[in-house]
Amino acid sequence: MEEIPRDHPRYASLITRQKIVEGFHSGLVVPQGLLAHGRGEAIDYILGEETHPPAAQATRAAAALLLLSKNPVISVNGNTAALVPDEIVGLSRLLNARIEVNLFHRSEERVRRIKEYLLSRGAGVVLGDEDLVEIPGLSSQRRFVSKVGIYGADTVLVPLEDGDRAEKLVALGKKIIAVDLNPLSRTSRAATITIVDNVVRAMPNLCRNVEELRCSAPEELEKIFLSHNNQENLKRMIELILRRLSRLTGLEELE
Repeated sequence: MEEIPRDHPRYASLITRQKIVEGFHSGLVVPQGLLAHGRGEAIDYILGEETHPPAAQATRAAAALLLLSKNPVISVNGNTAALVPDEIVGLSRLLNARIEVNLFHRSEERVRRIKEYLLSRGAGVVLGDEDLVEIPGLSSQRRFVSKVGIYGADTVLVPLEDGDRAEKLVALGKKIIAVDLNPLSRTSRAATITIVDNVVRAMPNLCRNVEELRCSAPEELEKIFLSHNNQENLKRMIELILRRLSRLTGLEELE
């Protein structure tokens, strides 16, 4: 694949695209995943491809919630495996959290490829193809989850847009942490905490926050978590997007 010049003004974004394409060629990512990435990238472009204060606040609250959880699980699809495998593995180690492959476009072969890829990056155990049960009321392939993974979790980190499953998991009494660049999506609105940020920034930031807070007293973690209002945070992100569009439209060149 052609090397991307480091002095290109959008080097980071182009590297992310390259990782997604490589994930597609290796069987981790499906064509629909390419489209989903492009949709998120369009919003990230409006955000200036940077992490804003509401996202940083949500990330810290998410770290506190994960540290308070007794059985946190990190849900992984092809895009996240291709983009942030080391952060997924690192976070699972920091939290002693299980990793589970859960796919909308599911096949045994694709589950196997993603599991093997994460194992090759240092993961201990990756769930996704054994001891499966169904999430009640969900008809998509995402309904198949591990009994000792997502189904038994108290908190699920969902670093992908996944509205139907997020709603059902909340109905089962689970807390959901979502990473979603679209603050208007069902995922964002259904989640306990939504980090409106690109997963390639959100996951490293989440790891750093967990490291910073891991020695904090439970009372301090509770304070951080309970002070977070997800709907208010989403409102702040929507207002930020509107301000940026208002300021940028017709006033300065975007490329």
